[in-house]
Amino acid sequence: MNISNRLPSHVGIIMDGNGRWAVSRGFPRTRGHEEAVYAVRTVTEYAAELGIQYLSLFAFSVENWGRPKEETDILMNLLVEFLHSETPTLMKNNIKCVFIGDRTHLERQVIEKVEECVKTTSRNTHMTLVIAFNYSGKWDILQAAEAFLKNRTVPGKPLTQDEFARYLSTADIPDPDLLIRTSGEMRISNFMLWQLAYTELYFTPVLWPDFRKPDFEAALEAYSNRQRRFGKTEE
Repeated sequence: MNISNRLPSHVGIIMDGNGRWAVSRGFPRTRGHEEAVYAVRTVTEYAAELGIQYLSLFAFSVENWGRPKEETDILMNLLVEFLHSETPTLMKNNIKCVFIGDRTHLERQVIEKVEECVKTTSRNTHMTLVIAFNYSGKWDILQAAEAFLKNRTVPGKPLTQDEFARYLSTADIPDPDLLIRTSGEMRISNFMLWQLAYTELYFTPVLWPDFRKPDFEAALEAYSNRQRRFGKTEE
């Protein structure tokens, strides 16, 4: 696959289909989340190998709290276990890990593990792994608006898009060039609503636990064949 000259700088992924993957095999839904960890590891390492600079993974949305408590508890435990087991791998691959999302309702154990991973990997430079956890695009825009109003020094001064973007949780991260959603669903589900304004979208029927290098390559190849005009004409 010859895509090196058209690689996206920033790829976002809505990792969908874990529950359906498990149910279709006669397992509890939670088994799908456990199997999904391998796909995360595979895609993260391959993205770093290819030279992609930013990889954003939508791991847990604000709306996911509406699921059964058993399932959300397992998702929290999986995050803690993932950070514990994968931080050495992130260090080996020179990958910086950052988190975006509302930490207000997360347990202390989860917050401590997140902060530990962020601090440990903070000086890595090869790729940035952005984990969106307890995140929603609407929450991000609201918290940015609140932060702007709190820090505004000149009342009534017109607000520019660039100035507003500095208050988003992704202030130091470029907008995604490509968004991949697995499982066949064709929506962005409240993910980076501001940041996805001109992002190329790619939908695949592959369930996330089955997502592997060939599936990632197919998305990257589709991206490489598109023209990005950002509202302008080709000329």
